[in-house]
Amino acid sequence: MRSASVRLVIIACLTFAAATARPALADETTLVFAAASLKNAIDDIDAAFARPNGAKVVASYGASSTLIKQIEQGAPADVFISADLDWMDYAQEKNLIKPETRINLLGNRLVLIAPKASSITNVSIAPGLDLAAVAGGGRIVTGDVRAVPVGRYAKAALEALGAWPGIEAKLAMTENVRAALALVSRGEAALGIVYETDAKVDPNVKIVGRFPESSHPPIVYPVAATAHAKPDALRYLDFLGSQAAKTIFETDGFSYLIKPQS
Repeated sequence: MRSASVRLVIIACLTFAAATARPALADETTLVFAAASLKNAIDDIDAAFARPNGAKVVASYGASSTLIKQIEQGAPADVFISADLDWMDYAQEKNLIKPETRINLLGNRLVLIAPKASSITNVSIAPGLDLAAVAGGGRIVTGDVRAVPVGRYAKAALEALGAWPGIEAKLAMTENVRAALALVSRGEAALGIVYETDAKVDPNVKIVGRFPESSHPPIVYPVAATAHAKPDALRYLDFLGSQAAKTIFETDGFSYLIKPQS
């Protein structure tokens, strides 16, 4: 896990990259709706984007499914960052985004975690996995498999490995990936299925296994301006495509899927 001091140094060094952008309008705030797993990285991105020129950015985090439904109901978001392609496809089908601004920005990995003090270690994740036996009398948590991206990735992986039928009785579903992470962190669940980047930010959990990338659809984070985005949102999207943003995302453990523009 990266220390707070390292995080601050990185932000301070990278804010210069945004310094040449035009000053933000005083009353123009960019509202970013981002998948919960992006919280630490987007908090750093927003600080780096805002500091040189007084730009105002407010981020709201949650499950991609919840966020896009809020946008559909009229929430005034300017930028939407999803943790999977399906919910961005939904946004595009419903004319909730500007398709020409859509980019597949980031990638991630799906991992199995346990509380730091747990005796569970080095779980071999392969066909025939008996995850219920690994959990013993404890619960297994992930996002809601019906809607939350991490839960959908988890179910796909468990089905591919033949492990899904054995865990349904032990499975607890949460509203987003950070809620699942918190349950494992507090020792209220024996195992959790989250993204690798989430596991890295919580010192009270440990990664005990990694799911084969072939066992689930690729984990991709697309981003787009919303249909009613304010003009300054495009400047924010430009910053997400910068070398400064690439460094922040990669420091937090994300794969950066595009070539930075500056």
